[in-house]
Amino acid sequence: MSGGEAAANPGRPWYLYLLHCRGGSLYTGITTDVDKRYAAHAAGKGARYTRSFPPERIALVLTFASKGEALAAEHAVKAMSAAQKRAWLAAHTA
Repeated sequence: MSGGEAAANPGRPWYLYLLHCRGGSLYTGITTDVDKRYAAHAAGKGARYTRSFPPERIALVLTFASKGEALAAEHAVKAMSAAQKRAWLAAHTA
């Protein structure tokens, strides 16, 4: 997300999202517009990872009051092993 996007949307919530991708992998990111970001990933215009492993569906979306909170959550999830992410995801979607 660009700094301009955040500045243009003061007070707008930020979202942490996890995608189920081709091959069974998970992708984690943040955005202010999940539908728009998912469409970018699906069109091959998102992250390099999702160009190689296209998203199949949204696994989870969590809402945060600020970009900083969303970034901290993203960092924590990305620091997890694949098994830990799957367990964390299962706990949040049960």
